[in-house]
Amino acid sequence: MSIVIVLHQPQDLVNIASVVRAMKNFELFDLRLVAPEEYDEHRIEGIAHSSYDVLERVTQYDTLDAALADCTFVIGMTARERTAKRNVTRARDGAVEALQESASGRVAIVLGPEDRGLSNADLDRCHRAVTIATNAEYPSLNLAQAFTIMAYELSLARGARDLKTPRRHAETATAQQLEHLFQIAEQALEQIEFFKTRNPEHIMRTIREVLHRTPIDAREAKLFTAMCFEVGNYLHRQGIE
Repeated sequence: MSIVIVLHQPQDLVNIASVVRAMKNFELFDLRLVAPEEYDEHRIEGIAHSSYDVLERVTQYDTLDAALADCTFVIGMTARERTAKRNVTRARDGAVEALQESASGRVAIVLGPEDRGLSNADLDRCHRAVTIATNAEYPSLNLAQAFTIMAYELSLARGARDLKTPRRHAETATAQQLEHLFQIAEQALEQIEFFKTRNPEHIMRTIREVLHRTPIDAREAKLFTAMCFEVGNYLHRQGIE
């Protein structure tokens, strides 16, 4: 199982410590922090006792893209209802899918800042959005509570699963490869004036969701990128700029 936990811009050191404690409880050992407001390993270990084996593997990143670059499947946890179309699932189903995908690549589970959660732009990087059903009049779970529920579901799925790992002829495309594909695809659509009266952000979000629905492998990502890149080459050869 290759699952990493990513805390994006965490604000409270106590919440980081609580996540570390839950990771230790449920045998998750890889934590990535993106631009934390504060981080003190000794203070965290004082709150989450006997967690040094988790803390010694903590890595820090400046951007979310950098933290996800080597991941092949990304789950973003969110409490808010969104107007944008998302591949949304519950924690139990998300945990099963995370374990399935971790058999062939690195899976990331991402949680956002305590005050606002993951933005739409952050969720654009995610193949799935996981929500946890709570009281409609009081839907708020703090960062550590939400993660602990997800960690518990992962533990249940790991203990109960009997999964056959599908054979892949190529490794699953990484987040970095997918972002490159989306960038080249958007450039190609601009060159053929596809957007015109259409909203580019909405179109690109739909394309992202289609490709995230069934993760593509690295060879497929390279093929689609080459196809989009060739649009520009063709227009150039025809003298169309």
